[in-house]
Amino acid sequence: MRVFGISLSERIKKIDPILFGATSFLSFMSILTILGSVENFGKSKLIMQVAMTIAGILFVFLLANIDYRFFIDRFYIIMFLASVLFLSVTLLFGISGINMQTANKSWITIPVVNIAIQPSEFVKITFLCTFSKHIDMVKEKINKPLVLLGFLLHAGVIIGLILLSGDLGVALVYIGVMLLMLYCAGVSGWYFLGLFALVTIALPFIWDMLRPYQQNRIIYGFQPELDPRGVGMQPLMSREVISRGGFFGKGLFEGGMYEQLTASHTDFIFATVCEKFGFVGGALVVVALVALCARLLILGMRSSDTVGRLICCGCAAVIIVQTLENLWMCLAVVPVVGITLPFVSAGGSSLLATYILVGLAHSVSASERKFYFSSRE
Repeated sequence: MRVFGISLSERIKKIDPILFGATSFLSFMSILTILGSVENFGKSKLIMQVAMTIAGILFVFLLANIDYRFFIDRFYIIMFLASVLFLSVTLLFGISGINMQTANKSWITIPVVNIAIQPSEFVKITFLCTFSKHIDMVKEKINKPLVLLGFLLHAGVIIGLILLSGDLGVALVYIGVMLLMLYCAGVSGWYFLGLFALVTIALPFIWDMLRPYQQNRIIYGFQPELDPRGVGMQPLMSREVISRGGFFGKGLFEGGMYEQLTASHTDFIFATVCEKFGFVGGALVVVALVALCARLLILGMRSSDTVGRLICCGCAAVIIVQTLENLWMCLAVVPVVGITLPFVSAGGSSLLATYILVGLAHSVSASERKFYFSSRE
């Protein structure tokens, strides 16, 4: 069978098997967990997760067969402007998520179809593309102060709009992505030390800018035992749910403590996984995430193109920061900031956007293999 003059088998070969295997396993665990909790979560969550998984795999297949440089080189300015517009519209007309007791304005509802999406998830895609292109354009003078100021302005506009919407968790992801991409691009360590000192000085002022519920999350987030009936209740309960699963778990359709846990299908789904599948299930999820990140970093190091290398590193940074935030949050180690576990948490925007991010890495991998084999001919 041939698609647009190229055999289907040749198109499938452009899919990186390790990336595809890791993401498929994580999605399988996600769907299985939601299926086992469908009476609590609702059939709509299961249908959405299956639909977005299928859509995500289709995007991966599409992007693996497209040269990422084609659209980044032509549309990087449009991507940046669209990102700013998208986040600005969300700031002005956004709403909080369903049943969320916060002042976040992170979601917008698409008219006619009446579907709510989280724009900041999709802006991760355009941010990786535009920031990678920005670095590539000035890589020869990357350690000059004015060049670094340009990077901070580029990222600062996006991060600032997200912070203004009240979504601290997602803003932290963007900050982590920016720093790792700059590090991979060769920015001097002295700048990172200077930034650390500047942030330390600015912390009191940043604290005053936070909303009361965000401050409470931070105070009791590190010591949830101080407020076990309030802010600390969720992380403490999450930790208890995780330990309740034991080594092999209660079983797919068993376990009931997760039902008392708010957001047990999204932010705290790792606790649900552990109660149902135990330490073994939780460990397998972590191993798959580690394998995914390791493969992304390896693909980045192998890429001969700066943009491709930074896209892979940026994608790895997204997975790493979100995973650490989410797991530590579930274990009551850090404040609850509301962040999803990549490919595992239920949520259409997060799942589809992360699949598209990994699809870009597939494109980098396919382009590099094409370059490698063509150079040997």
